[in-house]
Amino acid sequence: MDKVMVTVLLIVAGIACSLVVINAVYPVITGSSSAIVDAATKIDDRIRSNISIVQMANQGNNVYIWIKNVGASRILGISASDVFFGLQNGFSRVSYGTGTNPYWDYTIENDTNWGPTATIKITIHLDSISAGTYYFKMVIPNGIIDEQYYSVL
Repeated sequence: MDKVMVTVLLIVAGIACSLVVINAVYPVITGSSSAIVDAATKIDDRIRSNISIVQMANQGNNVYIWIKNVGASRILGISASDVFFGLQNGFSRVSYGTGTNPYWDYTIENDTNWGPTATIKITIHLDSISAGTYYFKMVIPNGIIDEQYYSVL
């Protein structure tokens, strides 16, 4: 009879230990799998995204830059992009929105969103623009970059 009681207690203890181990390990496994899925989604977004500066021009105190989405995915959060502009040896980050110069804003040309093959027109509003070589760089929210030099005569 003692052997039966000991066997039953060992089986119950084994089941209890198994449940404790499963409850401790399962959240770790599910948490790491969601982190892997998130990382894969971000990598896929970067691979499918690309931009290309098509044209730059100035008129008065404004500089116009046309940028084409040459990637395979829609670019979201355009206003959260970083824009750098200025003379070749003295450029700085330009803020988005309205306010004091310099600032930039954009319009999407012939479309409602910046999807594949769509072009945006960025307008950089300046106090003045003088002759020289200017540097422009845009970094979209997922880190994709394009840059170009522009000469004003």
